[in-house]
Amino acid sequence: MSIQRVISPQVPEPAGAAYSGALRVGNQLFLSGMTASAPDGTTQAPGDMLGQARVCLAKIRHMVEAAGGTMADVVKITIYVTDIAQRPAVNQARQECFGAPYPCSTFLEVKGFVSPDLLVEIDAHALIGASAGG
Repeated sequence: MSIQRVISPQVPEPAGAAYSGALRVGNQLFLSGMTASAPDGTTQAPGDMLGQARVCLAKIRHMVEAAGGTMADVVKITIYVTDIAQRPAVNQARQECFGAPYPCSTFLEVKGFVSPDLLVEIDAHALIGASAGG
């Protein structure tokens, strides 16, 4: 089994990045944490936890689809936020994106991210084809 890098034009990696946004090993897809950072370095939906969570989940969707899967193949997400009190906003975005059975999830409050405008980061693990019985 080989490691394949997954690339999506909707989720460009920063120039000179020392990481991969997504790697596929067999039917497993491992995604780096997705934030609301735009390609130009600005933050999308500044000050809006719900908006940033939606951006993160859209990036995850693009990467999963680029690997040949769907959001129903996502089995685990880890959510990092700067304010745990805004959990309902992130839960709303999660409910908009996933259906039952929902992926396993870990939800953590952190001190901050690489940019002070970022409020949420989400990483994911998917089993491509699992939702289709594959």
